[in-house]
Order: sequence, then structure tokens, then C-alpha cells
Amino acid sequence: MTEIVVSIVDWTEKQGVLKAIRQAVFIDEQHVPKHLEWDGHDKECTQFLASIDAQAVATARLTPAGQIGRMAVLEPHRGQGVGSRLLAAVIDRARKQGHHQIFLHAQVKVIGFYQRHGFTVEGDTFMDAGIEHRTMTMDLNED
Repeated sequence: MTEIVVSIVDWTEKQGVLKAIRQAVFIDEQHVPKHLEWDGHDKECTQFLASIDAQAVATARLTPAGQIGRMAVLEPHRGQGVGSRLLAAVIDRARKQGHHQIFLHAQVKVIGFYQRHGFTVEGDTFMDAGIEHRTMTMDLNED
């Protein structure tokens, strides 16, 4: 059985592997322009790296404002629960950082994934890097 491990990593130490995953998914596969992908905000974000049997396969980041972004799973590893484990780790960390609400800009084709994890769609569809997105939020307040 494969083991999925999600770790919080330092951007400076792990940027090579984090960039490689994002390059493969966003720039190569989805044709996001490089200048949009490398926005200069990575150093200020909490970075996450997911591995299967010690092989890096996915990444995400959490901004200081509580935005989840740059969530990417390498194509051969999709549909195996990696994204769910990664998202759960990011949500857990956001709670520990004291966020009361988190948000993300979901590509329209994966809205259902985020809805299954408790996110709610807000606002209209908008274009980002030539891809349709919707804003989604999650309330982290414990009732």
C-alpha cells in the first residue's frame, strides 16, 4: 500500500521540487504563462508538499490572508486521494494559524472536488490565466 505524506516545507529549501510540480501542472499542462505562475509571493506563504512513498507528487500554498492556491497534483497521481490529503493538511494548518475563513480560486472543472471538502461557491465565474475560475470559501469557526 502506498503511503501519502503531506509536509510543511520551507520555500527556500524545497523550491526546486515545488517549482517542478507547478511547472508540470500549470505551465506545461495548463499553459499558464510563467509570469503569472511565478508571482513572487511564495516566500511569504506556507508551502505544502505531498509525497507518495517518498516521491514528491503534489503541492499547495497558504497565503497569510488565508487563500489556498497553487494546488497541483502531478497527472499520474490524480484520483488516488493525494489532493484530498493535501487539502486537509492545508485546512488544518489554516485553523492552527487562526484563520476564521479561508478561500480559493477554483478552476471551474474542479469545483466539485472543493465542494466535497466543504467549500462554498461565491460570486461569478472569472478568467484567470485563460482558465475559468470561481471563488470558493470555507468558514473555519467552530460552532
